[in-house]
Amino acid sequence: MSARDAAEAAFKKTTTKPVEAAVATKAPAIPGAREQVSLRIDRDVLEHFQANGPGWQDRLNAALRKAAGLA
Repeated sequence: MSARDAAEAAFKKTTTKPVEAAVATKAPAIPGAREQVSLRIDRDVLEHFQANGPGWQDRLNAALRKAAGLA
């Protein structure tokens, strides 16, 4: 093994994350916690929920929960 190969192997060894650390694990969900996401929806759907003023995000969430069979 050349000096260059040895140096590259040492560098790779110190900069590569172990396999178990590379796997992303999600923290346990907190009951009732909300998560911020980006969501693309049709303009008319957005206008429908915004038409009744503040609280449109809660109304949209409730409609999604109902459609998913969670409410």
